[in-house]
Amino acid sequence: MTTATRSGTHITVLAVLGVTHLLNDLMQSLIPAAYPILKEAYALDFVQIGMITLTFQIAGAMLQPVIGMVTDKYPAPYSPVVGMMFTLSGLVCLAFAPSYAMILLSVALIGIGSSIFHPEATRMARYAAGGRQGLAQGMFQVGGQAGGALGPVFAALIVVPWGQPSLAWFAVIALVAMMLLTWIGSKQRQISAEFAALRAARSKAGHIAVSHAPMTIGIGLVVLTLLMFTKNAYSESFRSFYTFYLIERFDLSIQASQLMLFVFLMAAAVGVLVGGVVGDRIGRYRIIWFSVLGPLPLTLMLPYVDLFWTGVLTILINLIMASAFASILIYAMDLLPDRIGLIGGLFYGLNFGLGGVAAAFLGVLADSYGVEAVYRMCAFLPLAGVLAWFLPRIDETSG
Repeated sequence: MTTATRSGTHITVLAVLGVTHLLNDLMQSLIPAAYPILKEAYALDFVQIGMITLTFQIAGAMLQPVIGMVTDKYPAPYSPVVGMMFTLSGLVCLAFAPSYAMILLSVALIGIGSSIFHPEATRMARYAAGGRQGLAQGMFQVGGQAGGALGPVFAALIVVPWGQPSLAWFAVIALVAMMLLTWIGSKQRQISAEFAALRAARSKAGHIAVSHAPMTIGIGLVVLTLLMFTKNAYSESFRSFYTFYLIERFDLSIQASQLMLFVFLMAAAVGVLVGGVVGDRIGRYRIIWFSVLGPLPLTLMLPYVDLFWTGVLTILINLIMASAFASILIYAMDLLPDRIGLIGGLFYGLNFGLGGVAAAFLGVLADSYGVEAVYRMCAFLPLAGVLAWFLPRIDETSG
């Protein structure tokens, strides 16, 4: 049994979903966290590093919308368990990869695992939310962001001193996640029925929009996609190259640079939760505006400050940028309230695919002009936030 609040929110289910998201993203974040080790062991250049990210992200991006569409028609509450099996196998393969080609195959398996996990987990977060969608998506995503932040810490404490084979130890985490996801799957029928009843009651009371015009849906999804791309392009410059930037500019050790990456990524965990809760109160539209344009002065300053202010600015930048992700996802779900799996797969898939494209392009720039030049160029990406002006104003009580 699960206990729901008055608003129909299943906090226990959301908390467990957040934990499984943490474990999933912790395992996948070990890939970029291990880049300095892989670069040295296999004599890789920045283009090859970017291609590792691209392979991982594309493997995750291509399947997610497809899986989302399938599970919209045929719900598969235990499919995230299958996804964890792929992740487990990818980690073990990466731990003992004898060549660069095997590294690419290994990260592809981890990407596929993530692509299977996200659509159905997103659906369950939507169902378990009741009347508090921002809180629910914030709790779900804070787990993912925290997991992504812990990857560099585990890399610094375990992978760096013990070497690449120690990645196989994290297979235990995949097994724990599989057990938790099995429990969540067993609750889906009950909670989805409650969510359907809540929607029916709100529709009868006139508090829910049945559908939006195709033009509204199309414009909304295109603008959200472009905003997501610019946010991910900037964020990916940190996930893939921040440690190299710190080592090159400030002569930090690998361990110290990994810990700074952890602090940076933890700011995103705080940002998504705060942004989700605040979005329930002041509306998704305002949060999106603040998140996409707010970091611009800080990103312009970042390439020219010392180590202390680099740490401060990167925390503030990621805190603000991450605050909109829950609102973007819920906004998209409000546009297509009956296609939760598709939206979850599409937007988490966009996170993977667009981030991978950005990483590959930034890798080319880093090899050609240097890592510091990449951050000077990326500083202007938040200017794309003016596209939020074109977002259709929709009834945020829908869905």
